Amino acid sequence: MLRLILSILLFSFFLVLQGQDARLPADLRQHNLTTYNASLFNPVFSLDRNNANSLAYWVRWQWQAIDGNPTTQFLNYTRKLNNKSTVGAAFFQQNTGIYFDTGGVVNYAQSFDLNESVKLGVGVNIFGFQQSLADDRFTVDPDFPLPQSSSSADDFILQVAPGISLSVERLTLGFASENLIDYNFTEREANTEKEDKVFMGLVSYDFPLTLGTAMNAFLRPSMYLRTIPGEPNQIGFNALLNTNKYWGQLGYNNFYGYGVGVGATFFKHLSLGALVEFGADSSISSESSFELMAAYFFGKPEERHTMVGYVAPEENELERIESAEEAVQDDDVEEEVEEAEELAEISKAVEKEAKREEKRRRKLEKMAQDSVIKAEKEAALALKKEQKRLKKEVEEQIEKEEALAKAGEKEEKTQGGKRDAKAQEAEQIRKLDSINQAKREAAIAAARKLAEEKRKAEAAKAAKQKAEEEAKLAQQKEVVTPRKGEKYEEVQTEEGLAPGYYLIANVFGTKKYFEAFMADMKSKGLQPKSFVRSKNKYNYVYLGRYDTMGQARQARDGKFDGKYTGNTWIFRVVGE
Repeated sequence: MLRLILSILLFSFFLVLQGQDARLPADLRQHNLTTYNASLFNPVFSLDRNNANSLAYWVRWQWQAIDGNPTTQFLNYTRKLNNKSTVGAAFFQQNTGIYFDTGGVVNYAQSFDLNESVKLGVGVNIFGFQQSLADDRFTVDPDFPLPQSSSSADDFILQVAPGISLSVERLTLGFASENLIDYNFTEREANTEKEDKVFMGLVSYDFPLTLGTAMNAFLRPSMYLRTIPGEPNQIGFNALLNTNKYWGQLGYNNFYGYGVGVGATFFKHLSLGALVEFGADSSISSESSFELMAAYFFGKPEERHTMVGYVAPEENELERIESAEEAVQDDDVEEEVEEAEELAEISKAVEKEAKREEKRRRKLEKMAQDSVIKAEKEAALALKKEQKRLKKEVEEQIEKEEALAKAGEKEEKTQGGKRDAKAQEAEQIRKLDSINQAKREAAIAAARKLAEEKRKAEAAKAAKQKAEEEAKLAQQKEVVTPRKGEKYEEVQTEEGLAPGYYLIANVFGTKKYFEAFMADMKSKGLQPKSFVRSKNKYNYVYLGRYDTMGQARQARDGKFDGKYTGNTWIFRVVGE
């Protein structure tokens, strides 16, 4: 009872001091957090809106005034445990105008894939902080007629803030509470009553954009509703334009007013931003609030600023290769230039040698093809001639035998001699044997001729195979030195792929986006092909396969004969 009386008197005293000033709601005022530290708004947002792994600082000065304006500070480190969960630890300090809270926050969030398009996220923030009076202008008067507490001990409070989100493709629905469970260890009782709980609901949708060289750009409009104890509900709108290089946001809150914020990323890791908020309510229309944000990102550049439904990278092989190239850059600029020039000379020499090898390969292949064609023609012509010759010889032999038989019969009739039946039968057998012998000899000759032609054809085929193997071996031995800034990757073998150079247009880990991209390419008159890489099970879409690096570069630099204007890179299968 004594503490209740003192709190009522203290609260009345502050009302007198502030006169007609607007009362500040008892929430964390984190409604403008869209990139980094967004887990303070909803603990689940550490999965994709804190850009883990990062260290981020956020400070807000509420309604600037000379008499100690309410201020919030939040220093937060977020780290990914794996693709499904994150943890974080933070220091925070909050001045509500009446109380001054100082402590820490522990965050954990976990994602569950319900199916290919639907994801469920759950998370929790656990606050532990010390609460003291924010203004010491009220002092204990020993002559004050009412009982007064002499205790100056601060309260230690533990507060649990859970959250949940449901993402359906690019649509996100979120719900959270700032103080669903809390306990005052000093007073040994709950810190807030059931009717004093703060609840928040949010809905947002991500629209992918193409903004020049900025990758993973998107526009995220969102709307939220927040219940405040003893105050009207807050309704707010926010629109975030986010890219890898910069971001900007516009917002409105029916209590705090209009907000405008901008930020940029420097050196691909350091982000700085600022926001100003103008009061909209008549009682605070002349008041302004300011926010500053600074963050350092420890992860890979392509993992920053992801939108809902975007799969990045290991999924985006193009950006992974670019990051690897940037990671090995030398700090000494002059040495790097010299090395680049040497590599350029080597690359020119290798490309020149590759062109010579390509010419030799094509010449050998053409010679082999010509030889096979010529041998096949000659064999067909010789076989036809031999068949005609054999047929003619057999017919002549038959005619000759028939003439001899007729002459013999005529002679027999003239002389009047008669042969006995046995002699005539023997003569007939002799004639048939002679005819059959001639046929056998003709067939043997034809078989020998065919065997010789077959041997020649097989020799020509072997020569062609040898030429192809030599060309294939020359292709496998080709040494490729990537040019500066050139995106290139090679593997020894890849299941289902012949050795060669593949012009890659895109890489997908999600079947839906892969099919949409293939359909779009075909609608433009292209005939793309694809393969699933055994290393990561992603779909690689390629425009064509080439035998040499020179051919692949020519197709890439020529934008696939002007048919495809998007970015491409070269993937090589060397072969065993």
